Amino acid sequence: MRIAIIGGGAAGMSAASRVKKLRPEWDVKVFEKSPYVSHAPCGLPFFVSGFVRNLLDLCTYDVEFFREQRGIDVHARSEVLEVGDGHLDVLEGGKEVSYEWDRLLFATGARATPLNVGCEDVEGVLSVHYIESGERVRQLLSGSERVVVVGSGYVGIEMSEALSKLGMRVTLIERERHPMPEFDPEISVILKRKLEEKLDARFGEKVVSIRGKDRVEGVVTDKNEYDCEMVIVAVGEEPNVELARRFGVKLGKSGAIETNARMQTSVKGVYAAGDCAETINLVTGESDWIPLAAPANKMGYVAGVNMAGKDMEFPGAVKSMLTSFYGLEIGKAGLSEREAKSKGIDTLSATVRMKSTATYLPDGDITLKLVADRDGKVLGVQAAGMGVSKRIYAAASLLFKGSSLKDFFFVDLPYYPPQSRVWDPLVVAARNLFRKLDVP
Repeated sequence: MRIAIIGGGAAGMSAASRVKKLRPEWDVKVFEKSPYVSHAPCGLPFFVSGFVRNLLDLCTYDVEFFREQRGIDVHARSEVLEVGDGHLDVLEGGKEVSYEWDRLLFATGARATPLNVGCEDVEGVLSVHYIESGERVRQLLSGSERVVVVGSGYVGIEMSEALSKLGMRVTLIERERHPMPEFDPEISVILKRKLEEKLDARFGEKVVSIRGKDRVEGVVTDKNEYDCEMVIVAVGEEPNVELARRFGVKLGKSGAIETNARMQTSVKGVYAAGDCAETINLVTGESDWIPLAAPANKMGYVAGVNMAGKDMEFPGAVKSMLTSFYGLEIGKAGLSEREAKSKGIDTLSATVRMKSTATYLPDGDITLKLVADRDGKVLGVQAAGMGVSKRIYAAASLLFKGSSLKDFFFVDLPYYPPQSRVWDPLVVAARNLFRKLDVP
């Protein structure tokens, strides 16, 4: 059996490894455009800051490991040009080569969303969505003092911190009024204050053009102009599905590849996994695009099991996220109230501001918001402050099981004064919502 996998990132290599484990005699080929496989682009800010010294440290394993230790025929620096019925046209080593397949996996990931304002190909303007862009950022830093970061999602925030810690004068531009627009204002305003403390943070401004000929000279918004020697574009991402679309694979409402729980697409023998594929949002029960590393790895695992002729289903994900900025943790699992209302859900919410540690110990301030529907089902949790990760881990686990407010109230969270308290913020938020539902 000939297995072809397009994309050597988290989902692709997870699937390839699983197929080879279950069917060691099968021919498993992976085609990856970059020199890297099993890579983690989310670690790029740590590479740029110098905390991670070698770009290969962001790869779980290198190409040779997969070839020699797992018997996977990895084709790095190989670009799949076209997918045909039972064959692939691949550009490698400057030549076009054709390979045959019996089962195929699209693990083509996501690509950075462009600004679409012109001059984005000028020297010094780049995204950091791809692992190989890390070296380019380091090279450009040697001739830079002023950097503009466009976008205040996870990438924008983490890159802004990394660059500012290197001594760069960083201007962060966000078109919305608050950073991380998928969060509710009660949480994002805390991050906004921290950003304004550390950076030249500009909100409610839209980039309209980029100045520069041989190298970028500045960014123009609808309100101001900012001189700079580098621009980091971090305005989002979109599923990379062009090859699949041309092959006739059905796309979902999000624009990502539609799959079932076994990661099968609309075309027999063709699968999709990772950031190019849709899955089920376990909070809404609807198809959703969740381009995050943890689901991508598991989707690849499930795809590999099924491609090998076994049976496994991927249940979906709750969209759990974590990041930080200068020690301030920010996290979210499930829906924000804004997201829930946009889906027509009648919501209740409670926001608590308290210590995440025992009151007699210093520090530990946290703000946590819990969102539920009128039937008492919890829809999501957001938090900012210290000790956020613990609450998001717990919330994600409870949301995975469709838990109610009573589940959140009665869950047996451990008490340890330096890290937690008897009445945990999650528990307090659930108790506060009881009052709105007339629970004793």
